[in-house]
Amino acid sequence: MNPAEAERGSVPSAPEAEAFSVCLEGNRCSLDLSRPCIMGILNVTPDSFFDGGRFSRIEDAVAQGRRLAAEGADIIDVGGESTRPGASAVSAAEEMERVVPVVERLRREVAVPLSVDTWKSAVAGAAISAGAAFVNDISGLQFDPEMARVVAKGGAGLFIMHTRGAPPEMQNDTLYRDLVAEVIAFLSAQADKAVASGIPRRRLAIDPGIGFAKDLSGNLELLGRLGELQALRLPVLLGTSRKSFIGSLLGRSNPKDRLYGTLATIALGVAAGAKIFRVHDVGPAKDAALTAWAVCSRRAGGGAAPSRRA
Repeated sequence: MNPAEAERGSVPSAPEAEAFSVCLEGNRCSLDLSRPCIMGILNVTPDSFFDGGRFSRIEDAVAQGRRLAAEGADIIDVGGESTRPGASAVSAAEEMERVVPVVERLRREVAVPLSVDTWKSAVAGAAISAGAAFVNDISGLQFDPEMARVVAKGGAGLFIMHTRGAPPEMQNDTLYRDLVAEVIAFLSAQADKAVASGIPRRRLAIDPGIGFAKDLSGNLELLGRLGELQALRLPVLLGTSRKSFIGSLLGRSNPKDRLYGTLATIALGVAAGAKIFRVHDVGPAKDAALTAWAVCSRRAGGGAAPSRRA
């Protein structure tokens, strides 16, 4: 099915979606997508918008990784560079210094797969060598021409996100003629690019990029039309956790006050067919996702969802 068909509203139903999203393969592992998966965020940066600086020491980061796994994370996403709107870039060397030791330690100490949140191929390659099974590229293969080749060589899975421009300037370009059509077209083209570079489609997932080069209206439109991404027949990752659009909606200027709004978006995402949810709060997010999944599965004739500890 092509993006034009998606624009006409011809998207797979929930049972049809299951046929192409059983699992997502990474380096020597796979994610079971028969029910929602929770990606725990582990920022090892001094300036992330929610938890900046709390886990910049290796021991603190590893301890947090263990907590995320204990709370039920299905995958842990380790990031060494803040990608919030307006954030400044760091060098590949500094990013590797932050990320690689944490990945090496967590690979030995937790059983869940690890992802590295980076757009730099050098960082991705080093993290894969250290034990990362997936690469989460917020640029969707735009910023580093070597990224697809490095991911393919390392046998890793890849999350492809939509954005316009790097974090320092991305919020200067939030006007679209048809936002959802552009997001679908971009993700389709970049997935094809990844496959052409040697990454099998079974290792690809897509992310519409909530909060990245989108204003409040655009974020709401994407959430309301999220089901249209099913036309690409790839697992969808949704990252809304504590983001500023929730603060704008609810009048919550402090990210610490945006948990409940985040949980609402997770439930909506499950209903729209999203499979993976990138969050700061693993326990509450897992409860929200599995509750929504139980309702949606029963509605689709699939019976109750598995238990929380499944």
